[in-house]
Amino acid sequence: MMKYAENILETIGHTPLVKLNRVTASLPCPVFAKVEFFNPGNSIKDRMAVKMVEVAEQKGLLKPGGTIIEGTSGNTGMGLALAAVIKGYKCIFTTTDKQSKEKVDILKAVGAEVIVCPTNVEPEDPRSYYSVSKRLATEIPNSFYVNQYDNLANRDAHYEQTGPEIWEQTDGKVTHLVVATGTGGTITGTGKFLKEKNPNIKVWAIDSYGSLLKKYFETGEIDMNEVYPYITEGIGEDFVPQNYDMGVIDAFTKVTDKDGAVMARRITKEEGIFVGYSAGSAIAGLMQLKDTLKPDDVVVVIFHDHGSRYVGKVYNDQWMMERGFLDVKTVKDIVNARRNMPLVTVNAEEKVSDAIAKMRKYDIEHIPVTNGNDIIGAVSESGLFNKLIDTPHLKDATIQEVMHAPFPMVNQDTPIEKLSVYINRENGAVMTKDESGDHHIVTKYDIIQALGR
Repeated sequence: MMKYAENILETIGHTPLVKLNRVTASLPCPVFAKVEFFNPGNSIKDRMAVKMVEVAEQKGLLKPGGTIIEGTSGNTGMGLALAAVIKGYKCIFTTTDKQSKEKVDILKAVGAEVIVCPTNVEPEDPRSYYSVSKRLATEIPNSFYVNQYDNLANRDAHYEQTGPEIWEQTDGKVTHLVVATGTGGTITGTGKFLKEKNPNIKVWAIDSYGSLLKKYFETGEIDMNEVYPYITEGIGEDFVPQNYDMGVIDAFTKVTDKDGAVMARRITKEEGIFVGYSAGSAIAGLMQLKDTLKPDDVVVVIFHDHGSRYVGKVYNDQWMMERGFLDVKTVKDIVNARRNMPLVTVNAEEKVSDAIAKMRKYDIEHIPVTNGNDIIGAVSESGLFNKLIDTPHLKDATIQEVMHAPFPMVNQDTPIEKLSVYINRENGAVMTKDESGDHHIVTKYDIIQALGR
């Protein structure tokens, strides 16, 4: 007998529970990840997206041929877009300019129109992605504004699906639920179900610095002084969505942008689970709350989405280094941070004026000199300056006439602290060769930048 799904929406849910073995090895109890990127849209948001659409249909809020409108960080939009494809709706999504390019491109790939709005404005600002989505819903006929933040079908989806799955998969042994939280639907719906099964289960919320949720949980006050720009995607808020029931939550902790990003990379490398940014925040937050855990506890952490949506950010060395998130230790680290930058060279037969033009064009000081495929020398801005001051007509000379010895070659695994042996007043750069045989230059400026982060 054939077994198949009638459409892709029927594959949502029943995601695996996977034991973590390395990143949580220091904890006294087992930790399991609820790996939600096994949903067809690669995130937990598929669950509530379809639920919100179905409820809207039942209430007559979404009619055939209508347009779904929503403000989204990307994942909810993907779930809504999948539902729209199957059910025959159009989609218009607003998002913020801090979201990864991959998320925007994926939404467009499934037929959605995406409007990118500024991040650093108040929710009430007419330019915010909240305000723009609300306005569009009033202007476009036969449209439905989803409003995942205040739409209680969001948390109902997790009460009906995510909570029961975790209870069944742990055979009722779960003692702690850890969620990096944003709209509040996942933590409230899942936590509510689990606490009804066992009131002793602890629900821990992971927030981001720059969000007001933790302060609101602790004081009941909306303190806008807590709000400032942050990089972490998909978690934290600058207002309190109606999906929250703070009585379900037992503890809140905040995680820095850096700790979340670094931990996401660790999970991927050490557990083989290619996770998104918020999974890193969730585990980093768990580690901050670990002192109350006991050997007989059973912890379940939600891994919301897939790492493919963060390839241009969390999994990009240059992006990480620019923000001081990645420690630079070797020449290879510096090279990897700017792998897409081609090596600029000058041929020995070119003129000095050609080298100067390249220095201006690419804003560089040091250029290797080539003869065919071989590097035979080097020129520097300071060296050329001194020669031209004394002999101005040298600008028409060939590079071969004025070049100095090639920059020293070093191995990729050379610690940057040891480069001082090679880089000095007379010599401002070194060369290295990668696994593919391509040459790269590392300058004094590169090293200062790396050590200064």
